[in-house]
Amino acid sequence: MLKRLDKIRFRGHKRDEFLDLAESPNASDTECGDEIPVKIPRTSLRENDELRDPAGPGTINMASGVQDFNRTESDRLNEIKGHLEIALLEKHFLQEELRKLREETNAETLKQELEKERQRRLELEQKVNEILKTRTEELPTTQQPSKPPTQVNGTDKRSQMMCSRVQKWFYDKFGEYVEDFRFQPEENTVETEEPLSARRLTENMRRLKRGAKPVTNFVKNLSALSDWYSVYTSAIAFIIYMNAVWHGWAIPMFLFLAILRLSLNYLIARGWRIQWSIVPEVSEPIEPPKEDLTVSEKFQLVLDVAQKAQNLFGKMADILEKIKNLFMWVQPETTQKLYIVLWAAFIASCFFPYRIIGLAMGLYAGIKFFLIDFIFKRCPRLRAKYDTPYIIWTNLPTDPQLKERSNATVSRRVQTASSRSYVGSGAPTGVNKDEDSSRFHTTKRGNFHEVFNLSENERPLAVCENGWRCCLINRDKKMPTDYIRNGVLYVTENYLCFESSKSGSSKRNKVIKLTEITDIQKYKVLSVLPGSGMGISVSTPSTQKPLVFGAMVHRDEAFETIFNQYMKITSAASNSES
Repeated sequence: MLKRLDKIRFRGHKRDEFLDLAESPNASDTECGDEIPVKIPRTSLRENDELRDPAGPGTINMASGVQDFNRTESDRLNEIKGHLEIALLEKHFLQEELRKLREETNAETLKQELEKERQRRLELEQKVNEILKTRTEELPTTQQPSKPPTQVNGTDKRSQMMCSRVQKWFYDKFGEYVEDFRFQPEENTVETEEPLSARRLTENMRRLKRGAKPVTNFVKNLSALSDWYSVYTSAIAFIIYMNAVWHGWAIPMFLFLAILRLSLNYLIARGWRIQWSIVPEVSEPIEPPKEDLTVSEKFQLVLDVAQKAQNLFGKMADILEKIKNLFMWVQPETTQKLYIVLWAAFIASCFFPYRIIGLAMGLYAGIKFFLIDFIFKRCPRLRAKYDTPYIIWTNLPTDPQLKERSNATVSRRVQTASSRSYVGSGAPTGVNKDEDSSRFHTTKRGNFHEVFNLSENERPLAVCENGWRCCLINRDKKMPTDYIRNGVLYVTENYLCFESSKSGSSKRNKVIKLTEITDIQKYKVLSVLPGSGMGISVSTPSTQKPLVFGAMVHRDEAFETIFNQYMKITSAASNSES
């Protein structure tokens, strides 16, 4: 648009230079008034002489000059209208630029903040004026009873002056600190959340890894000391620790180690190359950040971060749930041991001096860390039998484990009750166990054999008793409602059954005979996404394009089940024919 405006401007300047305005743009008559001064073209002396001399050689020039002079007023108005159009276009573009600048600078928010600050300033000025008025009103009332003694002597005036000076000095020195203790209402500030971006995600992952590196190195060094990775280092550390605990220098030793670590960090920050670690550090290659990521790379990055976050949150939840269940008597035999230990520690703290208790705890911690843990790590059977803290911690249940236990107990009770009722009522004669179980197997919409119009002997396999959630993609259909259908996939001994979830009629369900399948393979619906996909394609003679069962979470399990049953049926059919 700006280039177009420059072209218009260039054309306007050409109008001033050349007098022929036949190509000037037309405009509406309402854009300008009639009283507009008309410019008279200036002619040189030579042209005037030629115009005065009608018989001269410049008769042709004189005729053209007369035509230009006799131009109508409408042509000049068209010229002025063209200039007005250019001015209006310039005004429009300038308004657009001003609007963009206002949006970028957030002028409205700044104005609102300025208005708030002005209101606060006015409120403070009003408060200060009110305080000054109250003080001026209090001063005359206090000075009126003191007037009679001032007539007697002038010592009261001096005392008042001294008091005012002392008050002023005290306010100047300590007024700022007094104002700090004034209560003010808290302002609730809402933090703005950043939008999701792949670059920010990778940067935060690297920051977290760099920040957790000192902690992980410290834990690695402790485990190396306990595992006797370096025999000399572990032996020296064990002797120093036991000697410090025996003489009561355990706390000063830890404080000295902290000071030594800070001193080494100071020297490292100054440029010294100091590296002390029991376990040799392995430098990992730093990958440069990619600026432009493809859609598949971004999706894979989000999946990796989600997997790491899932595992990390799962471990943290297991630890917190175990601690909660330990103190809430969820497993009474485990909590009872902790209860007895706490009572023993309480009684010992009441009767024994703290020096003996600290010595006993320090010696036990050293022997446990350097000797007992080393033996238990090398001998897992001994650890499983005699390491009490390890046994207690591993036996503590989490909330999902408790839920599974409760569901298992409920299912056992239901099975025992159903078996008792089944035995009490008695089964009809001539019906075997398999037929009876298949007869009572139902889906969400009714009995299995009634939904798919199959014989009563056909029932889902034990692996897919509840079915697999998926969507059927029939590429032979053209209607969107028939092209994709959500539902559940079942596998029986002879059939592959798909139950649609949106319609109660059996017309939308799909039944495929396993012997009619010509090809079955894993399928990837979207080639852009990473991984091997979440679908299974099945080819039959009755369909031009293979049917696709997509969006299956347990795709591999379903594929193995269908393929094994297909191979079993085909091999049995080939054996019977031979």
